Amino acid sequence: MTHAGELEGGADQSGPLKAYKGALRALDRVSYILIVAVMAAMSSLVSIQVFYRYALSSSIDSADELSRLFFVWAIFLAIPHGVKYGVHVGIDLIVRLMPARLQEAMFRLSAALGALLMVVTLVVSLTATIDKWPELMPTMPVTAALFYIPVLISAGHSLLHLIALVWGGSTTWAGENEL
Repeated sequence: MTHAGELEGGADQSGPLKAYKGALRALDRVSYILIVAVMAAMSSLVSIQVFYRYALSSSIDSADELSRLFFVWAIFLAIPHGVKYGVHVGIDLIVRLMPARLQEAMFRLSAALGALLMVVTLVVSLTATIDKWPELMPTMPVTAALFYIPVLISAGHSLLHLIALVWGGSTTWAGENEL
């Protein structure tokens, strides 16, 4: 028997977990907006570069580097959204053969180990970002650390989602739309 705030097989979806999920939803919305903006900037820049090359026989010096930077930002900002719903590649053949309670325990253990990995990634990416900060990009007078910052953001955002999954279990986001 479950009470009103509990989902089948999941943790209590009221109180602190509900507030935590609300904060994560707000962060996800900001992330979505940034992903769309970065993808639009990348697409626009590549299109302008193609026009310059073929119509004007010229080019934008920093277009390749800047479009690569936009692509890196878009990819790393999107990773936590896959973590949220567990859509990244995984092999669960043996886990699916286990009883439901053991599957849930394995899910939470996997999320906890993923969170530990994100903590390590967060520390390493912070170190790399600090290390690269004094270096400039070859075609623009901005720090080369701009390629490392999205890894740092992705690790932190993914860590927050993995904490929610450890806390709430496999049904944490069940029945909820992405936005």
